[in-house]
Amino acid sequence: MSEPVSDHDGPRVDLNLNVRGLSLSATVGNNEQCDALIAGGRRIHKLVLGQSPFPVPDCLVRQLRENAHQKDYLPVRGLPRLREAVARHHRRKFGIDCDPDQVLVGPGSKELMFILQLVYYGDLVIPTPAWVSYGPQARIIGRQIYRLPTRREDGWRLTPACLDEFCSHDSGRPRLVVLNYPSNPTGGSYTASELEQLAGVARRHRLLLLSDEIYGRLHHHDAHVSIVPYYPEGTIFSSGLSKWCGAGGWRLGLFVVPRALRWLMDTMAAVASETFTSTSAPIQHAAIPAFTSDPEINRYTHDCQRILRALGHHLTQILQAAKTSLTPPVGGFYLFPDFTPWAEPLKRRGIETSAALCRQLLEQTGVAALPGSDFGCPEQQLTVRLAYVNFDGAAALHAVRDLPAADTPDPVFLEHHCRETLQAVRLVCDWLENG
Repeated sequence: MSEPVSDHDGPRVDLNLNVRGLSLSATVGNNEQCDALIAGGRRIHKLVLGQSPFPVPDCLVRQLRENAHQKDYLPVRGLPRLREAVARHHRRKFGIDCDPDQVLVGPGSKELMFILQLVYYGDLVIPTPAWVSYGPQARIIGRQIYRLPTRREDGWRLTPACLDEFCSHDSGRPRLVVLNYPSNPTGGSYTASELEQLAGVARRHRLLLLSDEIYGRLHHHDAHVSIVPYYPEGTIFSSGLSKWCGAGGWRLGLFVVPRALRWLMDTMAAVASETFTSTSAPIQHAAIPAFTSDPEINRYTHDCQRILRALGHHLTQILQAAKTSLTPPVGGFYLFPDFTPWAEPLKRRGIETSAALCRQLLEQTGVAALPGSDFGCPEQQLTVRLAYVNFDGAAALHAVRDLPAADTPDPVFLEHHCRETLQAVRLVCDWLENG
């Protein structure tokens, strides 16, 4: 098993990588544990799995029905009509200059990320906290992993200075740097200026960037900016349907690969041909409207954004009132509170790690959350990820359409349609304050 070598003032490197002792993904494993507790009669508030609460848009569901007969193997790189739709969408929405030949479709972006690490011989650099599967994928393949700690004071964002300092040691070494924004687990993102500065560092050190923008269309103010236009020659764009489109189980992801890295895309396609062969044909046909300017899609994303914006803001106020340290989310559906202000009272209750904090929360309140240590944070850092998705997204989406399009749902709306989520966070706060 790998043993992390830690230096809280600098990057951490995981050594001796292999698959022995590899367990289920933290999110998947904890979700299954919650399901088992519920089956046993426990009342559990699941804030663990980052699965969209919203239904798949009706126009995609209709297309899936109409294309259920599609049974032929499609091209390894993806359905040409879908790749054309993706290219047009990226040019229009993100200002990314691309053509269909740069688009690679796969059975989830997670699979494409794994294949990328398999074919690109370089170290993996992960700003932490970070999504739980980047590191284990590299470990399975045998890549060296460097974790660059970020700070709450910086909004848990990687700074250009931190990246530059790290890359200045052994400059020129092949490195794949992952940027995920809006972030899982923090809900934070980068400004255009910050991305431009990071791009400058990446270009200077000839880094390969994997820009994981799976939550981009869930930016709460529809103001997502991509780093690709600032470093087009060295950035791979990653996204899919799972988060913004409520279609995690459809398993459709995509990469947009720079023209200058055509060799890398060709190699990935070769590996794909020997592994998953092609992505589900009905799903690819059904996905095309998701990358058009269809009014139904536009209204759907707008309504999802304003529900999540209102709920994230309201939950932030509740947690901040309970004296937790928390940076408000700007996208996705995650909160990453830091319970360090409660360190002494928690210590008296035998809690000194984020894992212990989450264990006692589950045992004493029924609230299931993930510890910051699952996302690469030091064990003694009392951070926790809360996925605020345990509400009836279909009912909330239907109700919000009765509001004027410019209105943000108010607390009365949230109490009615997101009561379960609000109750879970209030249980956490009551547990903190009342022991």
